[in-house]
Amino acid sequence: MCNACLSRRSFLSLAAAGTVSACDGPPDLVPDAQVEAMGLQAWEQMRAETPASRNAEYQGALDAVSRRLLEEQNQRPQDWEVVVFASPQINAFALPGRKIGIYEGMFGVVQNTDQLAAIVGHEIGHLAAEHAQKRMSAQVAKSLGVRFLAWVLNVGGVEYGNEIAAALGLGVEVGLLLPYSRDHELEADRFGLQAMAGAGFRPEEAVTLWQRMQAAQGNRGPEFLATHPTPDSRIEQIEEILQTI
Repeated sequence: MCNACLSRRSFLSLAAAGTVSACDGPPDLVPDAQVEAMGLQAWEQMRAETPASRNAEYQGALDAVSRRLLEEQNQRPQDWEVVVFASPQINAFALPGRKIGIYEGMFGVVQNTDQLAAIVGHEIGHLAAEHAQKRMSAQVAKSLGVRFLAWVLNVGGVEYGNEIAAALGLGVEVGLLLPYSRDHELEADRFGLQAMAGAGFRPEEAVTLWQRMQAAQGNRGPEFLATHPTPDSRIEQIEEILQTI
């Protein structure tokens, strides 16, 4: 191999030293209309695969809480669709197009409307901050970046170029995309707590909610590889936010 060619060890050393770097976050690479269309498609698929709950009490509570939070944000509740899905999962989600879903299993954790408001406010926060678009743009940037890097490595005669590109692709996933998602979660928490306070709910109930979530879900994997903050970390962050509200 010629002297101009880099060994795998040399290249990875340069990467570790910061020669190979990435920007703090990608620009919006996916149009808003496309993101919303994909969100609506995903929502229709969800509705087709998972039936809506027949528990009128659950749906009524969700409607009432959502209405207060949305009106506090100067949103028209009739423009949104919030649905309780018949599933024991302890989870909730938001999709572009003003869609929010909560699974029945979540109602086994929440004790009152304040804790339910913490969940709904958090999901509204994801949509208000356009996290879906930012997440999709990050995925596009990752795909384009790794492909370009593979081309540069091969053209430059870097030994094991394809293997290095694949390894750095994993590094992008672990080091950029997942922390970016955790930042979104904390940003949505802040939005939700502020919305709760503005709508007359008790934002401190979010701490109790996550304590109960922690007890319900048991042990989790290491935070470094999680798309959401661990319950302990989340409770700590929420307590810090509460001091500013």
